[in-house]
Amino acid sequence: MMNRRLETYVCEATGANRVVAAELVQELWSGYGQILRLNLEGASTPSIVAKHIAIPDQRRHPRGWVSDLSHERKLRSYEVETRWYQQWSEDCDVSCRIPSFISDDDGGGEVILLLEDLNASGFPGRRSSLEWHQIEQCLTWLAEFHATFMGEKPEGLWETGTYWHLATRPDELKALEDGALKNAAPELDQILSGATYLTFVHGDAKVANFCFSKDEEKVAALDFQYVGGGCGMKDVAYFIGSCLDEASCEENERRLLDSYFSSLEEALKRRRPEIDAAAVETEWRSLFPVAWTDFHRFLKGWCPGHWKINGYSERLAREVIGAI
Repeated sequence: MMNRRLETYVCEATGANRVVAAELVQELWSGYGQILRLNLEGASTPSIVAKHIAIPDQRRHPRGWVSDLSHERKLRSYEVETRWYQQWSEDCDVSCRIPSFISDDDGGGEVILLLEDLNASGFPGRRSSLEWHQIEQCLTWLAEFHATFMGEKPEGLWETGTYWHLATRPDELKALEDGALKNAAPELDQILSGATYLTFVHGDAKVANFCFSKDEEKVAALDFQYVGGGCGMKDVAYFIGSCLDEASCEENERRLLDSYFSSLEEALKRRRPEIDAAAVETEWRSLFPVAWTDFHRFLKGWCPGHWKINGYSERLAREVIGAI
């Protein structure tokens, strides 16, 4: 898992005498590297996390999407994540907790990003499903994040955040067999990008990218490869779809949005009191089904049999397409 260059750089960047042990956290998507937890000797911190990007000689994709555009998107995503930690991450405080940035290196066809080990800092919990209070914690995290960057220009980041936005997914749009959804795709994208109130979106705010404290009273977020500009409803819709089934989405849509917007109002009062929180809520509530339909458009082209393609999504899409 560890090559000599990585070990040498880690010791130089952290002041460690040596790397005692390396644990594989996960392989990066499509074979582009690894995330490692490294135990250190002689450093000020006992462990760190290293995101080690090494461009593969042969490209592969678990669903067969291999193209030059896909490759360039992945490379750009690692550049964006590095810039995020270099330029923007310090703006996140305890209410939208993220790993602290340690150092980065780009050379020899590899990218190394060194980050705080959130497990060691009290956020060891990972979930595949969530209880209601955990869902509310994640929605509050998103609200705090969106309030923090409301109105900011995403310099160095994706101009349009999220990994599924239309400009970066022409192949999936071409493969989409739903004619009405395909025809509506450009207008969906324009409606979202033309919102009055824009912020930074996390861009991949799924359950797996949130880490919980031992007492489950706090939450932090990981993985900023697709952070960029956009309407906050993109994150909210994507997050809800990642943790709830069709029936739960139908039953709890209003309650979920009420929870998010309550947190957003409080966050804006503290962070950006000059912004009319009620006006943001009015606009963004109307854009929630649009954001949901936009992701549904990507999903139906990318993986038509995906479990997230359900009656709730189809109903929202029909309503949105009918309205525009």
